[in-house]
Amino acid sequence: MSLQSPARIWVVDDDRSVRFVLATALRQAGWQVEAFDSAAAVDAALHSGQVPDLLFTDVRMPGQSGLELLEQLKAGHPQLPVIVMSAYTDVASTAGAFRGGAHEFLSKPFDLDDAVALARRALPAQREPALAPLAEAPATPANVAGPPQLIGDTEPMRALFRAIGRLAQAPLSVLIHGETGTGKELVANALHRESPRAHGPFVALNTAAIPAELLESELFGHEAGAFTGANKRHVGRFEQADGGTLFLDEIGDMPASLQTRLLRVLAQGEFFRVGGRELIHVDVRVVAATHQDLEALVEQGRFRADLLHRLDVVRLRMPALRDRRADIGALAENFLARAAQRLDMPLKRLSAPALAALAAHDWPGNVRELENVCWRLAALAVADTIDAVDVQAALARGGRLAGPALSGSGLDWEGPLARWARQQLEAGTTDVHAQARERLDTTLLEVALALTGGRRAEAASRLGVGRNTLTRKLGASRSRS
Repeated sequence: MSLQSPARIWVVDDDRSVRFVLATALRQAGWQVEAFDSAAAVDAALHSGQVPDLLFTDVRMPGQSGLELLEQLKAGHPQLPVIVMSAYTDVASTAGAFRGGAHEFLSKPFDLDDAVALARRALPAQREPALAPLAEAPATPANVAGPPQLIGDTEPMRALFRAIGRLAQAPLSVLIHGETGTGKELVANALHRESPRAHGPFVALNTAAIPAELLESELFGHEAGAFTGANKRHVGRFEQADGGTLFLDEIGDMPASLQTRLLRVLAQGEFFRVGGRELIHVDVRVVAATHQDLEALVEQGRFRADLLHRLDVVRLRMPALRDRRADIGALAENFLARAAQRLDMPLKRLSAPALAALAAHDWPGNVRELENVCWRLAALAVADTIDAVDVQAALARGGRLAGPALSGSGLDWEGPLARWARQQLEAGTTDVHAQARERLDTTLLEVALALTGGRRAEAASRLGVGRNTLTRKLGASRSRS
């Protein structure tokens, strides 16, 4: 920035109102500001010899996008600070911006004071040399995954997306902390998908789901004959993830003996298979997750402090669903659409009262609980428009299934069934058996479909019935409803 004149800032946005208010605020702060409605206009200005010291650009614009403009600007002048703006704060946008070399990502709508403060921090101490004409944009690494799975437009999720966008490019260990069902694996997958390791494997392992005596072999592999039943060599998850990302969920449940081995791999990138003598070298980025307070586990002697420090280079905190209720509608619509596609059924819509009922629920199971409820609604709601009554029924079914009476190994459902039957018989009901069978079938079907993500063949297998039987009962359940 020249000492003789104020810095020159360019604002690029196809929205006239955004250009006006942002340019006005920056001018009032004392800078020289020019506004453009497209990347093509910027290109023309650059070729005429004009030079910016800082550039704000929107992402979605007619013609060339802001991310394409960013990449071409960086190819011609890597030191130019560029601030990317967007109302669509998702992982793909933020990661694309930071991957392309953005100085910062500014979520719309933004506070003008924040934008001015950001400009002040971004401006270089001295004006850079003249900007070269736009060069061809370098190839962007292909995104090997499908569309973004993380959904949300609330401030907690915007902050999370910005953090993912930054961290995806850095080869750092990340610890994701959050309640059960908040989507920790989705964050780990996004970190991998938007990173330079995206073409490598993404391998996930829930350490709490593997028996302690098998976890070592699952992580590090074993040689043939290493123990009883080890008939052939087994390649562990670390080798499977070589060149990519290994996601270790529920890391707080890892046995102490394995914590020491994990620490060595994180520190040196090498290990021995169980029963092996060959030193295996791997290049793996480890992303761990937990719902537990690891600091408390360290104080209790149940988790190594040095391992925590290795894993916790950067910590991401997952917001609970109750802390971002405004995202419930978008999440529910997404789950209903996926369920409709999987079940080969018409898409069901949420009425305003139904959405209000969902928003009023506390969601102790977070996004996973909401997804299960949406599967129940997609499979069992009668009309194409879901009402509040349907939501309450789905929530009641979920609460009943998760309640204390059905949580243990000795399921006490005969008692409530007997009381219900007695009430119906005393009231003179004549089709008690048919009603009981209908409710039993409905409950079993919805639970199996929810647990299997709507996969009928798997649901039928788990219930011990044929797929045709399940389909017939599902159709009968819907017709009776």
